[in-house]
Amino acid sequence: MYQFLLILILFPISIFSQRKLENDTLKTKKIEKFFSNKDLKRLDSLLLKQKFNASFTDTIDFVLKDKELKDSTSFELKTDLLKTRLEKLNENTPFNLAYNPSLEKMINGYLTQRRKQFPELMSRAKYYFPMFEKYLDKYDIPLEMKYLAVVESALIPTIKSRAGATGLWQFMYGTGIQYNLKVTSYVDERQDPIKSTIAACEYLSRLYKIFGDWDLALAAYNSGPGNVLKAIKRAGGYKNYWNIRHYLPRETANYVPAFYATMYIFEYAKEHNIQPNIPKFFDFETDTIHVKRMVGFDQISEIIGLGEDVLAFLNPVYKLHVIPYLENKTHALCLPKSKIFEFIEKEADLYALANEDDSKREKPLAQNFETNKSIHYKVKSGDNLGRIATKHGVRVSDLKSWNKLKSNYLKVGQRLAIHSKQQQYVLKETTVKPKTDSSIAENKDDFDMYTVQEGDSLWTISKKYKKVSIEDIQKWNNIWSANSLKPGMKLKIFKS
Repeated sequence: MYQFLLILILFPISIFSQRKLENDTLKTKKIEKFFSNKDLKRLDSLLLKQKFNASFTDTIDFVLKDKELKDSTSFELKTDLLKTRLEKLNENTPFNLAYNPSLEKMINGYLTQRRKQFPELMSRAKYYFPMFEKYLDKYDIPLEMKYLAVVESALIPTIKSRAGATGLWQFMYGTGIQYNLKVTSYVDERQDPIKSTIAACEYLSRLYKIFGDWDLALAAYNSGPGNVLKAIKRAGGYKNYWNIRHYLPRETANYVPAFYATMYIFEYAKEHNIQPNIPKFFDFETDTIHVKRMVGFDQISEIIGLGEDVLAFLNPVYKLHVIPYLENKTHALCLPKSKIFEFIEKEADLYALANEDDSKREKPLAQNFETNKSIHYKVKSGDNLGRIATKHGVRVSDLKSWNKLKSNYLKVGQRLAIHSKQQQYVLKETTVKPKTDSSIAENKDDFDMYTVQEGDSLWTISKKYKKVSIEDIQKWNNIWSANSLKPGMKLKIFKS
């Protein structure tokens, strides 16, 4: 009888345990279906740091380190009061914002070690948070996720990590390209507040579909989904962040508490007597306009009287403070609304100034546009490499390299490829018939004596005199190789 009752009691418990096990198995399969078995084996931190946006692990400047946590004290906030406030926050958020000693340490650490940073952070938040909330709402992401950008970048859109992660949401180059954030010499869309926020929303949505939990999505944003999956397995299948925390990389272990601590301080700033600085702008005070020519911030500043620092703050996407112009793509300029009509009225003046500045820039000399010209020279009787090289203004080593010659030996009729700049080094024909040895008069008034200097060549010497060619100098001085020139040598240069 007692055995029968025991079976009746344990049977529902067994059924419940079995169902729970089946549900956990289904959840695990739901997670693993996003990855093949081959992928799961490769989901390590190194791979995912490159493939996914696990970029913050090298710049934990805003996240407190263990030493700072140990040094912090709890005199700022009583435990019971903190528990009450966290419970209130937890009622209004899908995050698991429950009290635990680690979170208390992080909050107290911020209140002591990072207190001076929050007024400026809150000032920037007045400008950026409305932008974030618009797209977080569109993608059905908790609005509290806006605090993630504070942890990632301290709300500085141009910040760049040592590994190259850039922008408010710290995208690596490859991840940015994956989410349509273009990078050129002039533009880095990872620094664009709107476009990078859209990319972050798409990525966070993907992570939530994998894990079905916003705490785990946060952890995966930092260290990659592979590390989170491995932590779940090592923790015996538990999926609460605090249960798998010790199996995550050290940086990620403090990352989610940093997010919660930031959320708490922003929400209870007044209670801790933390006042935001006056913001430079609010989002609703700005508007955009398209430019029709490449212009610089300095030129815009000169025309409409707006500081370059303000232009840089409102337009962080332009890396060089220059707005490029492409025929099939438009680039927008963000301005205070009070300056929009002035810009439109003076737009023609701006483009005229840009044209004027362009005209003042130093232009390349015409001779520097000369293209490389390849010719083929037929070896004649009496030719040698030195004579041919001198005649065409090139080096013997170049001749040998271009024609794959292993020695200085040449055959009559052999053809040599010569690459020289058109008109620059090729000998110019002269209308004056060169003087021969038989016609040379020894009267000193008929010629000048030139002393060869260090670095001279027959070509440079010929350019010092009018109507004198390299062949003239060779014939007048019986020189047939450029290697024959030595500093201090005297050369006769006959007057025409």
